[in-house]
Amino acid sequence: MTAPIETTGAAAEAQPEAVLEGAGKGQIEGRSLGQIAWTRFKKDKAAVAGGVIVILLILLAVLSRPLQAMLGLDPNAFNQDLIDANTSLPKGSWGGMSADHPLGVDPKFGRDIATRILEGSWVSLVVAFGATILSNVIGAIMGVVAGYYGGRVDSIISRLMDTFLAFPLLLFAISISATLQGGAFGLEGLPLHLSVLIFVIGFFNWPYLGRIVRGQTLALREREFVDASRGMGAKAPYILFRELMPNLVGPIIVYSTLLIPTNILFEASLSFLGVGIQPPQASWGGMLREAVTFYQVDPQYMIVPGLAIFVTVLAFNLLGDGLRDALDPRSR
Repeated sequence: MTAPIETTGAAAEAQPEAVLEGAGKGQIEGRSLGQIAWTRFKKDKAAVAGGVIVILLILLAVLSRPLQAMLGLDPNAFNQDLIDANTSLPKGSWGGMSADHPLGVDPKFGRDIATRILEGSWVSLVVAFGATILSNVIGAIMGVVAGYYGGRVDSIISRLMDTFLAFPLLLFAISISATLQGGAFGLEGLPLHLSVLIFVIGFFNWPYLGRIVRGQTLALREREFVDASRGMGAKAPYILFRELMPNLVGPIIVYSTLLIPTNILFEASLSFLGVGIQPPQASWGGMLREAVTFYQVDPQYMIVPGLAIFVTVLAFNLLGDGLRDALDPRSR
């Protein structure tokens, strides 16, 4: 009979942590990996702060349009009485800040900046989350298939990833967005612009996650639980989506929190260049583009949307770093 193998050294350190409670009574309460990760995450104050800001931003984005309807706010409402007819600048100091307009109004039109920032948060997060979901679905499926089957399948998918990574995404996004400005596929206006941005950003970014998932799958496919499933006669789709995919959720979540801010910046860049969200629809990138003309005389109009982008991207990055450290302590 083979003697039990003792777990020592690095292997012992890799075992899940346990909380010993009531040691006098000989009781041991184990903790799941999720509980261990949550305990680690709570110790990272920067990540917790980032998570709180992200939750608040998501709530603001989700509730932005109901709040506008409830409070009678309109991001495109002109207030010409607040604009100096000679200079086209807001009357008063600090860009026309007042109790009714806490962040002031924009030059030339007198639209409330706070309401437009709120509306822009909805646009940015819809594009960022939509593109991230599309990237994750394609990347996860292609990566797990390549890693599990290997051989020619892996070679073909890997070359496809290389092709997409070499593609000039920014130039393609500019060209296709400019081409479809008039309408396509029965869509026009904001629905068309949102759909184009989500497709372009999401469809061409999947290889980054695909490579991560492929690498993880190459290691997981040699594990005992996969061999056991094969021995029990499980077919490949079952192994891929019921055995391997649940073990890839952690890396996918971490990558998503880091991809969302990248997508926010990409959408803002396209809108700043005039090929993303089109006026009069409010967007953070569009507000920055409109502020270029007035930044020397009314810098606040550029600072506010720039600060919104900065805080949002920073919060998601802090959250992503914290999740990565919590789910994989070796990354510290």
